[in-house]
Amino acid sequence: MSNLRRRFRFKKRMVFNIHSRYVRVQAKLHELNYFFWECTSRCNIACLHCGSDCKIVENAPDMPADDFLSVCKQVATRYNPGKVMIVVSGGEPLVRKDLEEVGHQLKNMGFPWGMVSNGYAMTPERFRSLRNAGLRSATISLDGMKANHDWLRGREGSFERAVAAIKLLADEPDMVYDVVTCVNNRNIGELDEVKRLLLGMGVKRWRIFTIDPIGRAATNPDLMLDDATFRSVFDYILKTRAEGQIRISSGCDGFLGDYEGLVRDGVFFCRAGIHVSSILANGDIGACPNINRGYVQGNIYKDNFLDVWDNKYKEYRDRKPMKKGVCAKCDLWKWCRGDGMHLHEPGLDGPLVCTYHMLYPGENK
Repeated sequence: MSNLRRRFRFKKRMVFNIHSRYVRVQAKLHELNYFFWECTSRCNIACLHCGSDCKIVENAPDMPADDFLSVCKQVATRYNPGKVMIVVSGGEPLVRKDLEEVGHQLKNMGFPWGMVSNGYAMTPERFRSLRNAGLRSATISLDGMKANHDWLRGREGSFERAVAAIKLLADEPDMVYDVVTCVNNRNIGELDEVKRLLLGMGVKRWRIFTIDPIGRAATNPDLMLDDATFRSVFDYILKTRAEGQIRISSGCDGFLGDYEGLVRDGVFFCRAGIHVSSILANGDIGACPNINRGYVQGNIYKDNFLDVWDNKYKEYRDRKPMKKGVCAKCDLWKWCRGDGMHLHEPGLDGPLVCTYHMLYPGENK
């Protein structure tokens, strides 16, 4: 056994090995249960770290709602709609005026649906209208206190709007929601302050993400954490979980070594293309919307969605061709599989960053 694997105790290695077999089985079955709709490329703010590089462009065309709904009807011929969660994203979904119409139709078909939003346009009236249309879940971003949130989000007043949206969610009975914070060098020192704010609003779930060099963030090194700061994020999550005041977890970026099973529920598993698909704003068929567009698998305007889901996504389900670069001789490959798909680009040898290497510098070289 390599020194790299020996660092984990027997029980943890056993868990990782069982999970690795589970991932292989799930990749073969590829049951769709999480379905993104990038309903627009328009946005009302201009985040420095936007993975889709969306801009404030009022006249950018949106996908007609009926085009997406026709794909949902296809999905309903194969899968139980009640077991496929539809997540409306963007851009910013709230810039669309017809979300309620779409929501009503999804609800009538039996699909649960939710949204990912910056909260800027979430008024009490709009929230009630969306809830009446079947909105079941929502994620709102809060990236620090006022100065740092507004800086990262690129629009003055974003913080107050996000806080107001979070309060709406927290006060709503039976609402499934969480708050996401993208950690960077400017806001990492105020995580406790953010936590107190969330607790004061009654928030129960909080997800912490680090920022990866993709989309607009790829050209902004100020957003990237060094190795020591990166590790401190997971130590903070560990400490906060132990306190038990709020259910905090890390994002889904990559394999976290000794932190696996401690900073989030379960072991790392990039479900993109295995359980997760998406329809992008131009009709492209992908997985998570943040994944490089070079991994698009088809387009709804020329391909049948279910045919694409059944017969493509090969690089998502069999990662072995990606075992290059830093991954080529790594003994943790079967557990990690090259981290999240959003960290890969066609033609690139290995991921843009190695999560494990950032946590344990030098160990996987």
